[in-house]
Amino acid sequence: MKPAVVILASIALLALAGCGDKETQTRGGDWGAPPKIVTAEARLENLTDEIQALGTVKANESVDIRPRIASLVERIAFEEGDLVGKGDLLVELERSEIIAGLALAEANLKESRSIYDRSKSLAATQAISASNLEQLLAQVQVDEAQIEAARARLANMRIRAPFAGRVGLRRVSPGSFVNTSTVITTLDDIRRVKLDFSVPETFLTVVKEDMAIVAHSIVYPDRDFSGFVDSVDTRLDPVSRSVQVRAIIDNADSALKPGMFMTVDLKRDRGKSLVIPEQALVPEGSSQFVFVVNDATVEKREVKIGRRIPGFVVIGDGLVEGEQVVTEGTGKVRDGLTVEVMPGADI
Repeated sequence: MKPAVVILASIALLALAGCGDKETQTRGGDWGAPPKIVTAEARLENLTDEIQALGTVKANESVDIRPRIASLVERIAFEEGDLVGKGDLLVELERSEIIAGLALAEANLKESRSIYDRSKSLAATQAISASNLEQLLAQVQVDEAQIEAARARLANMRIRAPFAGRVGLRRVSPGSFVNTSTVITTLDDIRRVKLDFSVPETFLTVVKEDMAIVAHSIVYPDRDFSGFVDSVDTRLDPVSRSVQVRAIIDNADSALKPGMFMTVDLKRDRGKSLVIPEQALVPEGSSQFVFVVNDATVEKREVKIGRRIPGFVVIGDGLVEGEQVVTEGTGKVRDGLTVEVMPGADI
């Protein structure tokens, strides 16, 4: 009888051991303790897109000063770096030949007008035909036009500033021969400057005319340069899918120079989106899962994700606001497991 009792006792112990293993598996931990995990709440966040646009400074107005007529430089009336007003004299070219030509044209006009006036008095007695009188009048008009042309050429010998600004380096000297391709100096209006930069097409709804912007330069790292958007190009670059934007920045102290590199920070509000920590995702093939904790029980759930932002991911479907997802300990849990939620610390 004793061997039978021993066998029955052994069977009972094995059955109890089997029940204990099932309970341990359900609770998920060693010696029946539930695994410790850390969770985070799925919450709605107001998200913004941020980009740093790169731009180049340009003068508000800029021109190369060139002569319209070939001649010798007689006098230079500016100093390098001078501030000049609109219409101020910059350079005088040698003009003696044009002055002589003007005097000749004036003499020709005086003669032709005298002949015409005498002939006009004869026309009343029909001593001169109407056609001859018309020819004499035409000659008067030709001589008048030649005087106007000579005066225009004479005016072109005095080169003036087309707008107010600052002149650059002088590239000629008195006595130099110049023609229409010779750059005498440059003139830039930099009391305010243009900043041209490009933004991707996704920011087309953000950038609008008269919108305030703040630009920065590596030359002045601690300074903000405030301005406004003056215009947005009507076309996008088909290769880069970006649009050119022009801003105007006040530059009363002439700190900014044409050609300088600047950056503009832009933001786009995307509204509220449901986000969770990126570490809560459990990828399986092409799908993404999370472990949702409800009343200390884990539920494995597939989610659809959207854009990623540093440390977080947008959830498009599969979660609702306020649900708790496992962020630490995902390797310890499975669907239906009982867990112990710990405070947000390393486990």
